[in-house]
Amino acid sequence: MQVDKFLEIIGAEFYTGVPDSQLKALCDYLMYTYGINPRHHIIAANEGNCTALAAGYHLATGKVPVVYMQNSGEGNIINPAASLLNDKVYAIPMVFIIGWRGEPGTYDEPQHIYQGEVTVRLLEDMGIAACIVGKETSCDEISTAMESFRSALAAGKDVAFVIRKNALTYDGSMNYTNNHTMTREDIIRYIAKVSGEDPIISTTGKASRELFEIRTANRQNHKYDFLTVGSMGHSSSIALGVAINKPGQTIWCVDGDGAVLMHMGSLAVLGSVKPGNLIHVVINNGAHETVGGMPTVAGGIDLVAITKACGYPYAVRVDSFEDLERELHAAKQRGELSFIEVKCSIGARNDLGRPTTTALENKRNFMEYLNML
Repeated sequence: MQVDKFLEIIGAEFYTGVPDSQLKALCDYLMYTYGINPRHHIIAANEGNCTALAAGYHLATGKVPVVYMQNSGEGNIINPAASLLNDKVYAIPMVFIIGWRGEPGTYDEPQHIYQGEVTVRLLEDMGIAACIVGKETSCDEISTAMESFRSALAAGKDVAFVIRKNALTYDGSMNYTNNHTMTREDIIRYIAKVSGEDPIISTTGKASRELFEIRTANRQNHKYDFLTVGSMGHSSSIALGVAINKPGQTIWCVDGDGAVLMHMGSLAVLGSVKPGNLIHVVINNGAHETVGGMPTVAGGIDLVAITKACGYPYAVRVDSFEDLERELHAAKQRGELSFIEVKCSIGARNDLGRPTTTALENKRNFMEYLNML
């Protein structure tokens, strides 16, 4: 189904969400039509954030907003959906558009399997009526679903369209770029070299995939790395938990700007604990690149100032390999919590693979290595 026809039937004027590769047609269409426009389209930090933002829109206008997300974001909306939107509380209506990763019967990555199994069940448990949209779903079927949803929306209830793979199409295309020159894979290659045999916790998405392939190319063991293949925004907290309990070992966290934005409160916790053995590297390309390249707000904010305000004793920004290598070596010798923001281009190899080990194998190998330290 063409995405413009789909949205025409829904009939909303305001959209907010977190980008998803399964919803790339929707995201690209919104970026082409509105860009980032506070009156019509905002990319939020996390799914709870956009749900609350949409609630504010409804309070101010009386209109029904649309919130889009990958199904992994359902966990982030449970609290606002249950304690803010629900008709037993404020009865705030909205339409959720949810990309169905890990749909039962389809192949997907391990972090999506269980989430895919419970996607519709979670909506049912929250009292959110859902319509599943596939490649064969017609405009008439969407219109019928919206007609049945209108009475629920009028009563202050929420509804959802759950989007199967390739169900939405868009004939246009968007090319997301920035002015930075360093590639993420080369940046991670420098980190892997300087860190040596130190443990690394890497964030979800292409960063972990690139780290895995770098280890393979270098004929290194994968035991050094914990690949946070899901749980976006939590890799630095995982790294903190490891660093606290391995105080004599340098621990590295390879993070991304979208992930940092998603749960930025973790920066304050890290800055409060100040583990002297943790090095936090954020590769900032100002984009949700793994799911299509749509922008984050991190391209226009000062992460160095934020981390310093959160209590990090040392924070720096680099945009050249010379500066990156110098700061990586200095951080390893410093003996205090260090933050390095690396400005990065958008893009990855077309043939970038995925880890060939399972998540459980990754965990067991990593834990065995930690126990040796």
